[in-house]
Amino acid sequence: MMPGEVPIEDGFLDLVAKAQRGLRVDDAVLAASAGVSPEALRRMRSGVVDLGVVRAVASVLELDAVALVAMACGACYASPPVVPRVEGLACFNTPFGRGLSVNNFLVWDAVSCEAAVFDTGTDAAALVALVRERGLRVRDIFITHTHHDHVAALGAIVDAMGGGVVVRVSERESFPGAVAFGDAAVFALGALCVRVVPTWGHSPGLTTFVVSGLAVPLAIVGDALFAGSMGGSEGFYREQRRHGLERILSLPDATVIAPGHGPLTSVGFEKRHNPVFAGR
Repeated sequence: MMPGEVPIEDGFLDLVAKAQRGLRVDDAVLAASAGVSPEALRRMRSGVVDLGVVRAVASVLELDAVALVAMACGACYASPPVVPRVEGLACFNTPFGRGLSVNNFLVWDAVSCEAAVFDTGTDAAALVALVRERGLRVRDIFITHTHHDHVAALGAIVDAMGGGVVVRVSERESFPGAVAFGDAAVFALGALCVRVVPTWGHSPGLTTFVVSGLAVPLAIVGDALFAGSMGGSEGFYREQRRHGLERILSLPDATVIAPGHGPLTSVGFEKRHNPVFAGR
């Protein structure tokens, strides 16, 4: 499956649990602060949707109540957000662990055939085949962050490209053999421009890459945010949320968001429907 076709990374209950961990709110505090009984929380987790309980929980966990209710009822994210196909962008979805998958991306300039890989996924075969089929020249591999699922196939991609490829990662995260970039770095990719935007929180150097020059703006965000959710962060939850809001969702509404997990989405859709960010 391609990332535009995979299910969302987090369902309603995943999102609640992630917010609890991020804000360090245990069940006892959540029930007391929301004015609901522990039994009501248990019923919610068993799949019984009481809209009053959902709204009360949302207020404590700093989630948008309207968006959270919609998600709990199966609306909005029942099917993946609709985004346009973008010439010069290829998406790959590979498995890791039991029932899990991770995305990575290939971006290229159609005139010069210069290309870059963004994260690696766990299997390079489909990406390498497309590079060869289209006669692309991969110059750079940009890493959003160095968690294993995002770099697992790095060696295979470097080997397949025959050397000369530069692996680039934030100076906030060390990685063997990689060249570090700073928080304001900008790279040329043929006629395209790749701009570094720090969106740390999920990891110390988590980076969003904003690509301009394609038919629509593109933001490759790693685990900074997902369709309907965002990556987990127990120590820097609010900072990550702020970076997502100020540095990703401030982009034009038509911007395609390419996340590390789950389907492609757009800035406009997430601003309206993502419970972490809607209403802010």
